[in-house]
Amino acid sequence: MHVRTYPALLAALCAAMLLPLAQAQQAVRAQPVASSSEPAVVERTVSEWLMRMHEASRKRTYVGTFVVSSGTGSLSSARIWHACDGAQQMERVESLTGAPRSIFRRNDQVITFLPDSKVAVTETRESLGLFPNLLQTGDSAIPAFYGAKQVGSDRVAGFDADVVVLKPKDSLRYGYRIWSEKKSGLVVKLQTLDAEGRVLEQAAFSELQLDAPVKMEKLGQMMANTAGYRVETSAMVKTTALSEGWVLKNGVPGFQPMSCFRRSVGTGTAADGMVQWVFSDGLASVSLFVEAFELQRHLQEGSTAMGATQSLTRRIGDWWLTAVGEVPQATLKAFAHGLERKK
Repeated sequence: MHVRTYPALLAALCAAMLLPLAQAQQAVRAQPVASSSEPAVVERTVSEWLMRMHEASRKRTYVGTFVVSSGTGSLSSARIWHACDGAQQMERVESLTGAPRSIFRRNDQVITFLPDSKVAVTETRESLGLFPNLLQTGDSAIPAFYGAKQVGSDRVAGFDADVVVLKPKDSLRYGYRIWSEKKSGLVVKLQTLDAEGRVLEQAAFSELQLDAPVKMEKLGQMMANTAGYRVETSAMVKTTALSEGWVLKNGVPGFQPMSCFRRSVGTGTAADGMVQWVFSDGLASVSLFVEAFELQRHLQEGSTAMGATQSLTRRIGDWWLTAVGEVPQATLKAFAHGLERKK
């Protein structure tokens, strides 16, 4: 991943979710749900709902067209092929808007084909999936910070779906409205909500074929075919924040450290690149990117919003911090002011 400024950082994070994030002008309104005359809804805890959705995303084969919209009125879409075989997961994502791009994933191995430049970028990524990984932390902390309530039923892309609202219990995280296919639990639509219930961003299938004949072998052959492309490898070395000289002196409630990497910057190597420290509360995630301060590049501290994705930049002595996440600005500020240099 070649990142030097915030827009490039954000683009890299969007690619890490295997889908381009769009910016939309109008908040998308919630679809109508079932009336009270329909059968009683199934009572499940937040953990039960999330585990059902998580397992469905790993066990179903499907092909579909996926559309993302958020706060400024534009849309982005992609065609997705997903195959699974036990613990093995494979995906192919073809962008339908913007610059041509094809992304293939086999578990944590990813290759991105850029036809315009004839470049193929290979890298290793963690916690990939069609939607942000719903159970990144793998512990029981989620119910302490979110509640779940089924609010009815609806239809998405021709499938009957349960509609569930995940409501945060504090102001440090967003809420979610999720449509999950009734039979399998597969998430077919997701909205990110602010504190007032307004839709910041929506992601949904406009067309979906469940149990489609997607062959892992065929996807693997396409993934391996780099003929005519210049193959570049994104440098990324696993590390720890402490060994890099950083601590979070005041933790942010619910967010636990997930991973820490040193990444290449521009044409440099990982050894002289930036550090990425990732946190998650099991639903939302925050990345702290830290690199050496350069006056020519790091001109002004500030904050930016693109749909549900917020960013914040801040100088810390001889270092420059970029915090990015699908969380409120107050959460990023808590991370930024809690980060401290120890060596």
